[in-house]
Amino acid sequence: MAGYIDLHLHYVPGVDDGVRTLDEAREVCRGLKALGWERLVTTPHIREGMFENDRAKLTSAFEQFVGELGTDPTMPSLGLAAEHHCDSRLLDRIEAGGLVPYPGGHAMLLELPNEAFPVALERLVFRIAGKGFRVVLAHPERYVPLFKRTDAADKLLDQDVALQLDLMSLVGKYGRSARKAAERMLEEGAYTIAATDTHGLPDLARVAEALKVLHKLVGDDEARLLLAENPRRLLAGEPTL
Repeated sequence: MAGYIDLHLHYVPGVDDGVRTLDEAREVCRGLKALGWERLVTTPHIREGMFENDRAKLTSAFEQFVGELGTDPTMPSLGLAAEHHCDSRLLDRIEAGGLVPYPGGHAMLLELPNEAFPVALERLVFRIAGKGFRVVLAHPERYVPLFKRTDAADKLLDQDVALQLDLMSLVGKYGRSARKAAERMLEEGAYTIAATDTHGLPDLARVAEALKVLHKLVGDDEARLLLAENPRRLLAGEPTL
């Protein structure tokens, strides 16, 4: 099975905690292509005090990376977005037009603090939607408020927030609680898309195993919806299924 679209991973060298070198980036992208991904939209972190990136810096780094790759028919299609952490500067970025949305400009990736949801999160989502972006919530199964129940995300789902599964949660990379939460939310049908969140070469084996687990848990048709059809729809600004 092929034609997957990955909307969360970190392959631009040296901009965050992801891939470090051009050679590693090339191997990561080729490795994911071999597993079935035809399009990889990298999402470097933007996080105050940790990853001081912005739209201009990431665009420049991505364009330099693509230029260094040159024409390479072994590579999948590449694109740029960002993983925006919900920090004290996010509202300023929203109002200043500083978000780095997914290609097509219809959606953006949001990361929350692990331990607790921010106050007035629904209002924040409303403001992002007011700028024309659907919010994609990164790896919800890794947030403590969702470890036991999905109820804490109900208002977000009512606002058409797309929950994005981190595939490696299914093979225990982030611990037992995240794995159990991911299994529960898959069973509930809470996820809109699935992504790899690949940070380097060691993740490729985990992603390969996670693909097998996903197909076993939800079946081939649902897996394809999460890995290919809904990501395509999200990028096109179409309703997801």
